[in-house]
Amino acid sequence: MTGFLQQDFLLDTATARRLFHEVATDLPIVDYHNHLPPAEISSDRTWENLGEMWLAHDHYKWRVMRWAGIDEARVTGAATWREKFDAFAEAMPRAVLNPVHHWSHLELWRYFDLNGTVLSPATADNVWEAANAQLGEKGYSAQSLLRKMNVELVGTTDDPLDTLEHHAAMAGSDIRVVPTFRPDKSVQIEAPGFAAYIDSLEALTHPIRSFDDLVAALFLRLDHFVQHGCRAADHGINHLDAADIPGAFDLDAALKAARQGQPVTPEQAAGHRAALFDALGRAYAARGLVMQCHMNVVRNGASRLLHGIGPDAGGDSMRDTDMAGPLNTLLDRLDRDGKLPRMVLYGLDPSRNPILAATAGTFQDGSVPGKIQAGAAWWFNDTLDGMEAQMRTLAQVGLLSTFLGMLTDSRSFLSFPRHEYFRRLLCGMIGRWAETGHLPDDADLLDRLVRDICYNNAKSWFLELQ
Repeated sequence: MTGFLQQDFLLDTATARRLFHEVATDLPIVDYHNHLPPAEISSDRTWENLGEMWLAHDHYKWRVMRWAGIDEARVTGAATWREKFDAFAEAMPRAVLNPVHHWSHLELWRYFDLNGTVLSPATADNVWEAANAQLGEKGYSAQSLLRKMNVELVGTTDDPLDTLEHHAAMAGSDIRVVPTFRPDKSVQIEAPGFAAYIDSLEALTHPIRSFDDLVAALFLRLDHFVQHGCRAADHGINHLDAADIPGAFDLDAALKAARQGQPVTPEQAAGHRAALFDALGRAYAARGLVMQCHMNVVRNGASRLLHGIGPDAGGDSMRDTDMAGPLNTLLDRLDRDGKLPRMVLYGLDPSRNPILAATAGTFQDGSVPGKIQAGAAWWFNDTLDGMEAQMRTLAQVGLLSTFLGMLTDSRSFLSFPRHEYFRRLLCGMIGRWAETGHLPDDADLLDRLVRDICYNNAKSWFLELQ
């Protein structure tokens, strides 16, 4: 019997064990998409206790706690950090087989040397005391934690209005902290707060009297991001619109109405979104940036959580709307003019994995391996079955060898063992394929495949100039 999360977890062949222990495990991490606060990295933040460090921003853990029957006061409410930690320990035995159960123990074991300790009410005191004793030691600040996991690059997610002063403060560090341009608030013309946001953008750039003015203002901010090391943009796409791009009059009228607090029709909103997707895609291509698209999510479905706690509180889910037609239309507009940037496509609906992979294949142009990526299994798909399904589809519909591999997509400094989780699964899959004759018996080929997916491909896209 194999022990829980022990040395050869997920490594069920000799080839898999060799690939992980000799090839994958020590590779640096290029975490090209996460939500870590840049201010906490640049200030080299420290924490007083494990509760605050582990639970303050992690909506994955919050969802598990609620599902396990923990009341909100002990999740995000007024309870003390010790009380919240005890609540999480209470939830853990109920969370078995959920990836949060695996991730949480890998975090305890890799960062705090609590190897073999399984969190529960019976072990909570020991875990709390052992971890907190270490937090006061050198090596548990934000930057030290990144170095401990051999993180070479952190790609944060940032609003166009951000000053990027914290990224500037990290310039020259051995850990590259680069901003990612996230213009969602300028795209979501029908959302509350749009008018105020455009006012803020205007104050930071120039008068915005037309749609073209808006685009020019965003370009100014994009260039500011590039000056601070930006290598990518990211679009959170709730509604994938392939509407015909309206003329200038219609775009201007929609923008004016939204800024004056007047209703914007669904057709106007769709046209605005489509026009910005096209304009920004062309800008990314011109600047050599990667465009990431996160699609098919229902945001803030639980209004109780949204109004009581705010966004990113664990109240999101999968959207099952059409993807193939709109996505192909949007990409074709850029591709036919030679203006399609390198792109990573993430879909939250796993039934669309073949669509993403097939669409990615349609728009390859030979300029760079895997120019259009079917991105890593995202969010609710970031599970053992979800990751394997995504990679199996990519391998059979496209080229797994060009895959950019794992990212944390996390707000926690303790989340980087997710890369180990991914690497174990990848090596397990490749090991099985090799030992059942699906792959050549060629150690050099297998080693290169693992190195490329775990590190080299992402390094070439996000650390090396294209």
